[in-house]
Amino acid sequence: MPSTPSHSREFVLTLSCRDAKGIVYAVSGLLYQAGCNIVDSQQFGDLPDEDGVHSTGLFFMRVHFEAPPHLAHTDTLNTLFTSVREQFGMDAQFHSRARRPRVLLMVSQHGHCLNDLLYRWHSGQLSVDIPAIVSNHPTFADLAARYGIPFHHLPLAAGSSAEAKRAQEQQIEALITEHQIDLVVLARYMQILSPAFCGFLKGRAINIHHSFLPSFKGAKPYFQAHDRGVKLIGATAHYVTAELDEGPIIEQDVARVDHSLSAEGFTAAGRDVECMVLARAVRWHVEHRVLLNGQKTVIFH
Repeated sequence: MPSTPSHSREFVLTLSCRDAKGIVYAVSGLLYQAGCNIVDSQQFGDLPDEDGVHSTGLFFMRVHFEAPPHLAHTDTLNTLFTSVREQFGMDAQFHSRARRPRVLLMVSQHGHCLNDLLYRWHSGQLSVDIPAIVSNHPTFADLAARYGIPFHHLPLAAGSSAEAKRAQEQQIEALITEHQIDLVVLARYMQILSPAFCGFLKGRAINIHHSFLPSFKGAKPYFQAHDRGVKLIGATAHYVTAELDEGPIIEQDVARVDHSLSAEGFTAAGRDVECMVLARAVRWHVEHRVLLNGQKTVIFH
């Protein structure tokens, strides 16, 4: 299993609340008085535009800090933060950098994103633990074995009933609970998830859509793009919601194409973009850089 240097006294605080005066002062002042050293701090206020609309009025903050030994525990820090949290009505979490997030990967029959994430994990570029890989096909069992990761083949026959699909999802939910999974990554897992499963995964599942949303939805988007003669193709990583491909967007990117490429050439270029976009989204999530802002996201780079 890849290892990373210990960060036993380093934490990340993420918070959101209604925008108000004095939030940064209160947070930084409390950490200073407690003997913490702030390594990095970023904030964003989603304020109304000139028309007074198009905002949530929320304030977001991410603070990376080092705590003194007697405070180096999330429960202790939460207790310390009680008064400030209550004063501003904050949704705030402390994340220890010593704890590696636990990620479940799901895949069907296109393995480029799976292979890319496994390589980044094995090479130490992605600081997570991967207790399991789930697939509705046996295609990548050997790949999982080469990395020493348990592979769970949970098949779904073509035309399976809603009851059969839900039963398979409940097997996945049991794995998520058993392995204390923090994040589920749909690395080209080509099944529509039920509303119940989406609710179970709320805020902790990322999907890669092989298109620059919202264009060219549905099957074979690269072939649709080829037929339309587009000059840019792309991919979108977003959080999973019950509304198909409508979840808050985390990352997008594009690749330039032209008339000389076949539809298969479009697909090859698109798959490269998918890998990069998904890897960025996963890394930002596990580094606690992504905060939900209604149907949007705030990303602290």
